[in-house]
Amino acid sequence: MNILITGGAGYIGSELTKYFLDEGHSVVCYDNLMYDPTSLLRYTMNDNFSFVKGDVRDYKKLGEYLAKADVIIPLAALVGFPLCRDDPQAAKDINYLANKWIAQEKSKDQLVIYPCTNSGYGVGESGKYCTEESPLNPISLYGQTKVAAEREFQEVENNVTFRLATVFGPSSRMRTDLLVNSFVLKALREKILVLYEHKFMRNYVHLHDICRAFMFTINNWDKCKNETYNIGHDEINMNKLDLAKKIQKQVPLEIIFAEFTKDLDKRDYIVSSQKFYDKGFECKYSLDVGIKQLITAYSIIESPWYANY
Repeated sequence: MNILITGGAGYIGSELTKYFLDEGHSVVCYDNLMYDPTSLLRYTMNDNFSFVKGDVRDYKKLGEYLAKADVIIPLAALVGFPLCRDDPQAAKDINYLANKWIAQEKSKDQLVIYPCTNSGYGVGESGKYCTEESPLNPISLYGQTKVAAEREFQEVENNVTFRLATVFGPSSRMRTDLLVNSFVLKALREKILVLYEHKFMRNYVHLHDICRAFMFTINNWDKCKNETYNIGHDEINMNKLDLAKKIQKQVPLEIIFAEFTKDLDKRDYIVSSQKFYDKGFECKYSLDVGIKQLITAYSIIESPWYANY
């Protein structure tokens, strides 16, 4: 199949591309190269790979490639609270309006898998798992724009929408602002983790389990289509303190509590991905494995701050 990935040079897209190419699909990565321009270089020897430098706000240019795709993966976004706070108009234009346009322009026969975010749950009910039926209450502009785009895709034929847990693990286009990735880096470089509101809960998932979820969905389209799924590792619902202690088992560090400082990120929830597991999917990568991989990755990276801010 011909697969179009917008934002294909990003943290997820640069790894997902390999999964598609390995299965014999043709992949077009459409990206404005806002960050690392080298994350896709390893694919240039593959005849089934092509790259287009473009902005998703350029509908005319994007439309040329959208029309040729069998599968659309709209990854392009301003990701995270800080980026969206700093440029709210761009966040709306890229995260919502461009995806709304894609949803309107795609044909009924084209498949689309849209990755939304657990951030849509905002602050969950203490001790109660968020499921796909739980109310959405995004508390950041990032979450609001992603949820709005999700609703657009849910209205079209041949859609699947994901609500991704907080992702961790190394990537060709590294991100050090994601919580696990950030904590491991700080533990290695500073030997200290300062925890703000350490009881806040979050769900996590390895980057390559995300990639596997995309592949699983395409390969099992008929039983997965026209549904929304949480995508996370159900055994990795934990608070910041427990996460820090997990890292401490592999990296010597001191944990310090910032009792009088508030975290700007107020997300606090636990999430169940049982609905997707019931389709036959299983997560493969544990948190311990991801931490070990990150330690190795950071021993290679000299300039550490690959962050979305």
